[in-house]
Amino acid sequence: MDKTRLMTFTDGVIAIIITIMVLEMHVPTGTDWNALRPLMPIFLAYVLSFVYLAIYWNNHHHLLHATDHVDGKILWANMHLLFWLTLVPLTTAWMAENGFAKLPTAVYGVDLLLAAIAYYILERTIIAHEDANDALAEAIGKDVKGKASIVLYVAALILAFLNQWIAIAIFAFVALMWLVPDRRIERKLGHRHT
Repeated sequence: MDKTRLMTFTDGVIAIIITIMVLEMHVPTGTDWNALRPLMPIFLAYVLSFVYLAIYWNNHHHLLHATDHVDGKILWANMHLLFWLTLVPLTTAWMAENGFAKLPTAVYGVDLLLAAIAYYILERTIIAHEDANDALAEAIGKDVKGKASIVLYVAALILAFLNQWIAIAIFAFVALMWLVPDRRIERKLGHRHT
């Protein structure tokens, strides 16, 4: 199967996820700056989750650019990733609307962890695909950043029960690590096409 259909579907799902998240933010009651104060936790959680979704969208694009065709394994690995990403609006809202309480923050971390594991599985499934080339495997390499992210998510969700603000800081740190799209794939495939 051509990868275009998978990419288009994923783009649409991520767009819907972002739309659902923004709809969770309600219009403030009042016309002064104090009316915005109750929205700050919701807005900050939205920004963090929006950045995560943008990171997944960017890196998913780079990853799928590396293959010409997809098979059933890749389709299911992609659906696995999308499953965890579709829970982001729920976990974001629960965390934000409860003032970043410990359990909702930990559950948010579980969602981020499972999305990261799903992305790793998708990455490995694409590399194992017969259309994959050595340049993709070489570009991803040992994926230190991906594995470090998983370790940091595990630490954050455990620490959320001790101090949820440490967990939030770790989530923000991981997002900052990935804020610039992963250029390894772009560089390797660029050399292949020149």
